[in-house]
Amino acid sequence: MLIVADENIPLVDAFFQGFGDIRRVHGRTLTRETLGDAQILLVRSITRVDRALLEGSQVRFVGTCTIGTDHLDLAYLAEAGIQWASAPGCNARGVVDYVLGSLLTLADIDGADLAARTYGIVGAGQVGGRLIKVLRGLGWQVKVCDPPRQAQEGGDYVSLDEIIASCDVISVHTPLQREGEDATWHLFDAPRLARLRAGSWLINAARGAVIDNLALRELLQARDDVQAVLDVWEHEPAVDAALADLCVLSTPHIAGYSLDGRQRGTEQIYRALCQFLQVPASIQLSSLLPAAWLTELRLHASADPAWALAAVCRSVYDPRVDDGAFRRSLGDNPAQQRLAFDALRKHYPPRRELDALTVSIAGDSPVLWQMVEALGCQH
Repeated sequence: MLIVADENIPLVDAFFQGFGDIRRVHGRTLTRETLGDAQILLVRSITRVDRALLEGSQVRFVGTCTIGTDHLDLAYLAEAGIQWASAPGCNARGVVDYVLGSLLTLADIDGADLAARTYGIVGAGQVGGRLIKVLRGLGWQVKVCDPPRQAQEGGDYVSLDEIIASCDVISVHTPLQREGEDATWHLFDAPRLARLRAGSWLINAARGAVIDNLALRELLQARDDVQAVLDVWEHEPAVDAALADLCVLSTPHIAGYSLDGRQRGTEQIYRALCQFLQVPASIQLSSLLPAAWLTELRLHASADPAWALAAVCRSVYDPRVDDGAFRRSLGDNPAQQRLAFDALRKHYPPRRELDALTVSIAGDSPVLWQMVEALGCQH
């Protein structure tokens, strides 16, 4: 059996070598010809998997080691009888850590009290749902917009217009859907962006085209009271350098690129393939993960809660490091910039997740214990 896999998928050998030969390819340049006679295809979000790629091939299973599936033509896969699997939730914790780090940076710049802000979460799926739990666990006010879930479940959801009108912070976590009643392409278009409150923070770690990038650039050029953080871009790997320069934080689609999250995605697809082939899953991710560089922090009960929150979050991940590396890659040559975007992702340094960190507190502090519990840290 031949397996064709995106070269950036981690632990491919460890999980899949027992199934057959593995051919690694660049995800953006994968074609019908390079696919050859493969029966298994493993991709990430940069590869469009559709009729043009697969028609006439021997592929019978497609696994994407990502949460999203907007790069898969699911209708064609069903028509062709090709089984597919994604990795829902695999990188959700990493994105939550990214958002927390971004909030800390924005608060430093604006001198804002994070606990006094009102948070609007757009999209309450795997990522948004976990972020909501963390923010509410910290005692912060959170409003949620998710029309599909509201239609299915009812509950305490609000409209996007209410999010825009009443929230100081908006964090976007929707899939990208171009058509239909629940379309999210340019969900934040020029008219909606123009209605952002004075002093608003807008964070997008979902899909680039959920926000009209040109309209956002024009807004940020016209208003210095709005701050933006972008991890995703409308025409990746091409990036609007002028827009990136206007953002407080700009990063190359790495919000969910924690080591744990990426390898968790590979494990989920491995298990899906085992189920497809009707063989037992015998490999455990826990036996493959390396030791974390930092395993424990000890706080004193007298620590200021705001300082403690920043110390704990930044001890594991600080997005300013990725922002610096990304800005250095944005040159005048568009072709080199696109190559640099992929290179930053391919050679991304090991980064762990906050919920693997053990935090202890010397003395009694209900406020600090609430923070530790909300962040999901071990204790």
